[in-house]
Amino acid sequence: MYSELLQELNLSPNEAKIYEGMLSTGESNASVIALRSNVPRRNVYDALNRLIEKGLVYKIVGTGENLFQAVHPNKLLDLLKEKEKWLTTKLPELRDLYESDPPLKAAFIYSGVEGYKNYHSDLLRVSQKEEVFFLGAKSLWNSPQVNKSFRVNYLKEFEKRKVPYYTLFDPGVLRELPEVVQNAKGEYKVLPDQYATQGLVDIFGDYVVTFSGVHPGRFDDNIRIFIIIDKDLANTYRAWFKMIWDLLPGNSWDQTQKNMLLKKK
Repeated sequence: MYSELLQELNLSPNEAKIYEGMLSTGESNASVIALRSNVPRRNVYDALNRLIEKGLVYKIVGTGENLFQAVHPNKLLDLLKEKEKWLTTKLPELRDLYESDPPLKAAFIYSGVEGYKNYHSDLLRVSQKEEVFFLGAKSLWNSPQVNKSFRVNYLKEFEKRKVPYYTLFDPGVLRELPEVVQNAKGEYKVLPDQYATQGLVDIFGDYVVTFSGVHPGRFDDNIRIFIIIDKDLANTYRAWFKMIWDLLPGNSWDQTQKNMLLKKK
C-alpha cells in the first residue's frame, strides 16, 4: 500500500516492503518478516542491514534469536530533512555548474503539471534581466491543477522583480474570464475573435515556449510545453509580436515602450 511512497524516499523495493510490513508486527524474526513482506528469506537479511544503516530498523539484543523492530515512521521525516540539508549545501555548486556554460541552442519538452511548474521556474530564472512576451495568453494560472499557494508565491516573486512584460490575450479569455483582463498588470491588448486558438507562445531571453492542450483558464492534464532555446529564433518571435501589437487598436509599440519607461520613473 505504501511501498511506492517509501521507494520515493530512496528505499529499495525490498526495503520498502519489509519496513511497511514491520510497522504493524512489532518484534519479528527474519522468517516472519519474509512472510509478512513477501520477500524471499534469502534477501531479507541484506535488506534489514540496509534499513538498520538508515536508522529505520533496529536489532533487539539479549534474546535467543535475531529479532528486529521497525523504528517509528517519524524517522522518515528526519531522513528527508537530512537530504534537504545536504542539497541546500550543494545547491550553489549545482547552480554554478548549470549556469557556467548555458546552452546556446537546445530543444526539449515538459509535460503535465510538474512540467508546467518547471517551465515557470525557467521563466523566473531567465526573466530577471529580460522582457517577457505572452502571445495568445490563456490565463493558465486559473487551471484547477495549479496549487493556489504555488500560484500566489510565484506571482509575488515575479512582481517583486519588476520585469516588464507584454500580453496579447486570446479572445477567449475576454469572453470567459473578463475579470482576468480587467485586472491585468503590465501592458496588454486582446486579439480579435477570429484569431482564437488552442495554443500560445511565450518569449523571454533566448527562449521560445509553445504550448498544446491549453484553453482559456485551464490546461489538460497531459499538457505539453515545447521549449526552444535559440537567440535568433527568439528575436524573430519578438519582432512578430511587435508587428501584431502595432496592427491592433491602441498604442503603438513605440508608444507602449515610452509608457513603460515613464512608469519606472
